[in-house]
Amino acid sequence: MPKNNKTNDQITELTADLQRTRADFENYRKRVETEKNQARENGQISMIMKLIPMIDNIDRAISHIPENLKQDVWAQGVMNLSKNLEKTMQDIGVSKVPAEIGMEFNPNLHDAIQFDEDATGEKEVISEVLQSGYSLNGTPIRHAMVKVTKN
Repeated sequence: MPKNNKTNDQITELTADLQRTRADFENYRKRVETEKNQARENGQISMIMKLIPMIDNIDRAISHIPENLKQDVWAQGVMNLSKNLEKTMQDIGVSKVPAEIGMEFNPNLHDAIQFDEDATGEKEVISEVLQSGYSLNGTPIRHAMVKVTKN
């Protein structure tokens, strides 16, 4: 009988080792998958951050089109380019951070570049949007730069 007891102990020990090895492998597999997703997302963010300055420049060009040229074919083409680019960005999960004059200031979405010290009021609101912010799948990747006043 002592041999049988020893065999059972060995089987129990080997079974526990196998279970630990399986658990370790499952944890490793999950960690690698998480790291792979994080690397993909970091690469996507990096590429988007390289495109955003071009979008800013197109937006600035559109905002400076003289009123008498807004119906010009070239100006319409630039505006359509901007719309197409915005749609493409939305298709990959990128959207502009909400930032409009009169909107309540949100430090999670907005960077206050200037603050009207003389203003009085209880709520901090946006008085001017200086640069658009962007989010990827709902997570801010660049805050909107704004001027803030109290209302």
